[in-house]
Amino acid sequence: MTKGVLFGVGLGPGDPELITLKAARLIEAAPVIAYPTLAGAESFARRIASGLIDPEKTEITIDVPMSVDRAPAQEAYDWGAARISEALDQGQDVVCLCEGDPFFYGSFMYLFARLSDRYETHVVPGVTSVTACAARAAMPLAARNERVTILPGPLDEAELERRIEGAESVAIMKVGRHLPKIRAVMERLGVLNDATYVERATLTEEKVMPLSEAPEAAPYFSMILLTKGADPWL
Repeated sequence: MTKGVLFGVGLGPGDPELITLKAARLIEAAPVIAYPTLAGAESFARRIASGLIDPEKTEITIDVPMSVDRAPAQEAYDWGAARISEALDQGQDVVCLCEGDPFFYGSFMYLFARLSDRYETHVVPGVTSVTACAARAAMPLAARNERVTILPGPLDEAELERRIEGAESVAIMKVGRHLPKIRAVMERLGVLNDATYVERATLTEEKVMPLSEAPEAAPYFSMILLTKGADPWL
């Protein structure tokens, strides 16, 4: 029997209209859809693509526990890869849904590592949260030869400060509970008033404001943008 094909499909930051035509075509055509959930909560990836998923499809839900220990998450991806493998061995194509872009902090990379050496695999890029946040904030990130530095919010305070200090344009992802730490670093560096806070970009509950006016608590899907280079409009 011919094996199925595995697709890792980027869905963009949340607005279903930012799903690419190719991603939409693959989602509608695939008999099996796989996607992650976080600790039993609703899958944000499935929510984005829900209008393209009919009831006849088989769905593989990969429940990823919330834990600083990596072992439970790795076990969840092992389980998910095994279920996907069963479908592929039966000749069924499988589309794995991934928020944003599959290879940019994307969950699909963990399935790719487990399956791509045994099955034909294709990765469909998606609109990243960085570019979406920049667009919604009307904030060009770089011009000419300027560099963009992308940092994860969980970095320790000293490392975060060092990286921001030496950067031109900065995007800090995975802000969440790390917002007070990041805001304190920005204040020490004297760039607090130059930074922009974006929460849930492209969704109806989106918020865009100066970082100095941001709430005390931030969701995981939030980002801070900072441009220290020359005026990009010139």
